[in-house]
Amino acid sequence: MKNYDYHHLNHVKEQLKSKKTLWTTFFLTIFFTVVEIVGGIKSHSLALLSDSAHMLSDVIALGLSITAIYLATKNPNKKYTYGYLRFEIIASFLNGLALIIIAIGICIEGIKRIINPTDIDLHIMLIVSSIGLLINIILTYILIRSMRVENNLNVKSALWHFIGDLLNSIGVIISGVIIYYTNFTIIDPIISMVISVVIFIGGLKITRESYQILMESVPNQFDLDLIRQDIKLIEGVEDVHEMHLWSITTEHYCITAHIFLSKDCQSFLTVASINQLLKEKYGLLHATIQVEHPSINEHGEYGKEFLEHQ
Repeated sequence: MKNYDYHHLNHVKEQLKSKKTLWTTFFLTIFFTVVEIVGGIKSHSLALLSDSAHMLSDVIALGLSITAIYLATKNPNKKYTYGYLRFEIIASFLNGLALIIIAIGICIEGIKRIINPTDIDLHIMLIVSSIGLLINIILTYILIRSMRVENNLNVKSALWHFIGDLLNSIGVIISGVIIYYTNFTIIDPIISMVISVVIFIGGLKITRESYQILMESVPNQFDLDLIRQDIKLIEGVEDVHEMHLWSITTEHYCITAHIFLSKDCQSFLTVASINQLLKEKYGLLHATIQVEHPSINEHGEYGKEFLEHQ
């Protein structure tokens, strides 16, 4: 296979910590999903059943995330010149949508249960929810530690899944205690609906963040106007235009810009200075700077106005 030189930016992500984290959470989630499905059916608890549906989505989400992690280690080729890094964002977007859909489904089911209450087996409900609380505390801790080591949107989306699960487990226990002392069974669907709001917000955040990357919007931490001003301060630079800055995936950024140079500057040194500025001040390693002149390269009215002010 022909080798391609992509030396400015490493188009693969090993993410060993994220791999171990996702595999660990994947198997623990499968185990507890089965426990909750059985417990939810036997106890007739909507809170447990809604959480088991959420946990089932976690299994699918984690499967997508693991696939994305492994695809991200594949080298770029003549067709996928950025490698397979973007699949990480596609998986995160799908995970975010899954959270939103699950939250809406739980809310709808909660309304149905309020209208038609169901008897609940508190003993099974509290045992299963206590096991769930313990597992979700462990999983949330593991994911938070992983995020501190490697910033990965898939791990972040998984974290939101398990924060929702953790809250759901707490909610199930609280509703079980309230039902035990008051026989107020309607609290079960009410707490489920409250938790669904938290799940919805988490899904919305993940979806919005991944959507912005897929739409190649400027990452929030960068200001194009400030970057443009800094480039224009470099000796020899007369004008900066046609700037684009976007993310390939988390912490992998690209920037392109066209520049007009003064006639007496050394173009190679000027471009080298721009690249050094972008790397050292902004952490932008993948920069493509195109040198132009409006008397040679067509720029329409923009080029005419520039020449008039020379």
